[in-house]
Amino acid sequence: MQKRVQEFLQFVAVERGYSNHTVAAYRNDLSQFLTYLADEGVPSWHDVGRAHILDYILYLKNREYASSTVARKVAAVKSFFHFLVADGVLLDDPTVAVDSPPADKHLPHPLSPGQMARLLAEPAKSSTAKASRDRALLELMYATGMRASEVIGLELAAVDLEAGPVRCMGKGKKERVLPLYERAVEALRADLENGRAKLLCGRDETALCVNHRGRPLTRQGLWLIVQEYAAAAGIECRVTPHVLRHSFATHMLDGGAGLREVQELLGHSNISSTQIYTEVSTRRKREAYDQAHPRA
Repeated sequence: MQKRVQEFLQFVAVERGYSNHTVAAYRNDLSQFLTYLADEGVPSWHDVGRAHILDYILYLKNREYASSTVARKVAAVKSFFHFLVADGVLLDDPTVAVDSPPADKHLPHPLSPGQMARLLAEPAKSSTAKASRDRALLELMYATGMRASEVIGLELAAVDLEAGPVRCMGKGKKERVLPLYERAVEALRADLENGRAKLLCGRDETALCVNHRGRPLTRQGLWLIVQEYAAAAGIECRVTPHVLRHSFATHMLDGGAGLREVQELLGHSNISSTQIYTEVSTRRKREAYDQAHPRA
């Protein structure tokens, strides 16, 4: 049974172009499902029926997982069985008649424009090579709304500081060209001309984002950078690279950008993924109105 899981993971990694992070999530979710089936004495994928899927959903709920986590784990199982049928391993898909459990809808919490300004200003308080890199990183993320994996995956050749855009390779190996505003261009240019060379220490590295040893920056490294400056700026809410992506999208809509435009910039294949930011924008405007017009 494990062999089929490995084939599926290779399929989503190679054929679908899913990120390492997504493939790892599939691996964890399917490993848990395999363990459950083993405990239930199910010997092969041919023996899995609709009742097993329904019992597994109940098992997950009884373990008090968040509804969004249950929905994700069930989606992984569904995708796996779709693959087995498409690959000719199974004739029937036991998940077809199983509805995905609804996930609680959680609206993103972007930073306010004021908080964003404080965050972007923080690295400029230092003149070190690290601060130069960090300023360029924060400006780049806020200017483009790129995912963390997209940022750390950028090569030097992807950035054209003369023309202004950056070429980003997103999910499914789909490339999109993102414009940069002047502040981001200036921050990147300053880092490439001065700070980056000090971090490289003579190393030959094609990755745009490097750590203090001159090696490609990791997701964890990027997360820590954002956390460090959020704390220094006195921002008390949780700030991650994805919060900067939320902030980019919400501020774009607040500024009058169209939903389709934001969808293209974010690289969403489905506009429903982008529409959630219209709700965030509406919520923010309502909160601002309530603050300006308190009830007696």
